[in-house]
Amino acid sequence: MKRLIPYLLLIFLISSCTLNNSKKKVIIFHAGSLSVPLKEMERSYEKLNPGIDIQLEGAGSVACARKITDLGRECDIMASADFRVIDEMLIPEYTEINIRFASNSMAIAYTENSARSDEINADNWFHILMDKDVIYSRSDPDSDPCGYRSVMTMKLSEKHYRQEGITEVLMAKDRNMIRPKEVDLVALLETGVLDYFFIYKSVALQHDFLFVDLPAEVDLSDPSLNKLYSTVSVDIVGRSPGEYITMTGGEMVYGLTLLNEAPEREEAIKFLRFFLGEEGRAIIEANGQDFMAPPLGVLDNL
Repeated sequence: MKRLIPYLLLIFLISSCTLNNSKKKVIIFHAGSLSVPLKEMERSYEKLNPGIDIQLEGAGSVACARKITDLGRECDIMASADFRVIDEMLIPEYTEINIRFASNSMAIAYTENSARSDEINADNWFHILMDKDVIYSRSDPDSDPCGYRSVMTMKLSEKHYRQEGITEVLMAKDRNMIRPKEVDLVALLETGVLDYFFIYKSVALQHDFLFVDLPAEVDLSDPSLNKLYSTVSVDIVGRSPGEYITMTGGEMVYGLTLLNEAPEREEAIKFLRFFLGEEGRAIIEANGQDFMAPPLGVLDNL
């Protein structure tokens, strides 16, 4: 019997690989801040559709777009934390649609073990982050919308709190802690390497972090404040060496697209209907974001 066990295991592994290879793979490049809700959607959708393998690949939204434009990577769907990344980097060469589906807001995440955690609030957070004994971080603006939105938040804070120099000091501080996407910083906060980091409110909620709920004037959440938000901007690296794209402040809106050369186009459209339907909406909202309920009819002519 003992001699049979290795053979049985081998047969099981071969069978598993064969079953997995027979599934249709829908590849999704997505913003790191969508990792938790998309993982839930993956489980739900695959349970309903056992012949489909949803393959998720998270990164900063700008980095996701560059996988398509610079590296020639194939994918079916891209979900961006900023709809403008799709507009600026993918339309019209790689896709023709951009579905706006959710909003979010900026926050400062921390734990009860963070330095000066008993003091921080919406009025003094920038003073605490400037403290030389406090370690804070943010994601890379050239890879991730949360990175350039963090800088926008700093710039808007100078106006709101009437405190010049916030941006200059925070941009120069703790640069060795910058990471490609905001969710890369989660483990650093959990293990105490960081005291604070700029993050989307939804991610702070998903990971049960404490967070500073920033004023609407600086958190990029309120469409009625778009005129104020538009007074700040950040330049990020463009498609070609030496080229830059200016990202102007605005209400935080997520975007979703189907690539023109999607390998599994029909199956991808079916998943998008699930994503934009009642169950997808429930998952997005349960994970801390407001769903914008785009019309499903947007997919009818694809």
